[in-house]
Amino acid sequence: MTSRYVQDPKQFKPKFLKPGGDYFSEVLEERKDNYESEQPAVYNSYSSLSYDQQRQRLPIYKRDWMWKSTQIPQYLLESGWFSNDGIIGITQPRRVAATMLASRVAEETDYKKRTSLKLIISSATFEAESIFKFFNRNETQDKTKDTAVIMSVEGRNYPVDIHYALEPVADYIKSSVETAIKIHQNEIPGDILIFLTGQEEVEQAVSMLIDFARDQKRKSDSMKIFVVPLYGALPMAEQIKAFKPVARSVRKIVVSTNIAEASVTITGIAYVIDCCFVKLKYFNRHSCTDSLAIVPVSQASAEQRAGRAGRIRSGKAFRLCTEEDFLKLPNFTVPEMQRSNLAPVILQLKALGIENILRFSFPSAPPSNHVISAIELLYALGALDDNGALTSPLGVQMAEFPLHPMFSKLLLMSGEFNCTEEVLTIAAMLQVQNVFKAAPGRKLELKRAKWKFAVEEGDFITLLNVYDAFSKHQNKYWCEQNCLNYKGLLRAMEIKLQLSKLLKNLKFQMLLIKSYIQQKEYMRDITVIEPKWLYEFAPHYYQYGTDREVGL
Repeated sequence: MTSRYVQDPKQFKPKFLKPGGDYFSEVLEERKDNYESEQPAVYNSYSSLSYDQQRQRLPIYKRDWMWKSTQIPQYLLESGWFSNDGIIGITQPRRVAATMLASRVAEETDYKKRTSLKLIISSATFEAESIFKFFNRNETQDKTKDTAVIMSVEGRNYPVDIHYALEPVADYIKSSVETAIKIHQNEIPGDILIFLTGQEEVEQAVSMLIDFARDQKRKSDSMKIFVVPLYGALPMAEQIKAFKPVARSVRKIVVSTNIAEASVTITGIAYVIDCCFVKLKYFNRHSCTDSLAIVPVSQASAEQRAGRAGRIRSGKAFRLCTEEDFLKLPNFTVPEMQRSNLAPVILQLKALGIENILRFSFPSAPPSNHVISAIELLYALGALDDNGALTSPLGVQMAEFPLHPMFSKLLLMSGEFNCTEEVLTIAAMLQVQNVFKAAPGRKLELKRAKWKFAVEEGDFITLLNVYDAFSKHQNKYWCEQNCLNYKGLLRAMEIKLQLSKLLKNLKFQMLLIKSYIQQKEYMRDITVIEPKWLYEFAPHYYQYGTDREVGL
């Protein structure tokens, strides 16, 4: 064909004018002429649409007809079906197909970007200037032509006095408790918010404060204190206690992780104690694993924490570091893109047709070695070929799943080992945080519950046991008795159903082990592990050694 609308998309460079212009009309006319001369069946089918505008549904079937998805919507647009502010919606069974179709139609209709889409990014802790530069498309010095703008809104209604430690703090948990006690003994009424890094630290501080509260009960003339923890794994009923107001004769002390730093507001807070540390997830490219590390907080996050005290009246913030050390803290928190596993991101970019990942314009450019590590992993999994392109069908299918590529590959390979049902369950459970959950003071019960489901084969089979037991009960009371996260397990069931539907859309044959093999003598056959499998399925852990060994 000679029409430029059916040749290699890489050679097609549209002018990107707005629909309705002269060039847009020329495109439609040229396409119509080409289809009349070269594809009579296509044009005749197009023409028949003009006589079916009164019908609500119009199935079109043509096995060997190309361009159905790209050309029919454009013909409907030209013929007036889009009048009266209507919308032409096109659905596709694959995300990759939908994005490629949208790009193709945008090219042919000279529509580069939907100007009706408005994007508002709101945060108190990010670097606004870098985000502005990423979204701004003004190449001139004229500020009136900026396509993005920064707005600053002052949210603090009352001043907050900042206090620093006179010398470095050796134990910030102990110091935060001591500071809270001094505030309670010397300051006017007002609730206290303490920032620590994790659940264990929160529970330790709460325990110390409760001991102090017991001593206070003996003094009838002193103000009582009410101590509550706040962290993500805490049951919702316990979290709500942190937000409920207390009597005027009671001072509430909330001990929280950075969950209270943003998005949620605890009314009544007049004093903030900041340990000046935070727990963040970092990716280790050598082991291909994520780990939580306690690192110094950024100045922006510290300001956000201090602002919790200035909502209803003048407040005070106590930072457990010297002022000199505070000025050495980074201005902003390291963007998650620069400390995360990039394999899922790069797989999606490849699926969207982005070829040169190293030159891709990220809002916050990740380290190049993280990008290379992710590409190597995708190549080892078979998602990328020798040229770095997405493989078909494996790479394309892996990109369809909202999972880490390792789990996507695991699902797609599970049919060969007749364990799809089990792998679906494990993959769904791994997407849920805090499968086990218990209120403070139930540590022993929590430990017993974990041992009840645990097996020596590892955490994956433990999660499988939890899911199987929950699927038989699906009862909130049963979950509470076994220290399990009821809402999290319901979410796991939803995720499993979603993944199962994706597999069925890929024409994947669902197979499972447990319905067919139930006798112990078969276990030796279905659990055999060949050394070469280790390198094939976990290349980030294993490498080839000699004939007699496999190196770890």
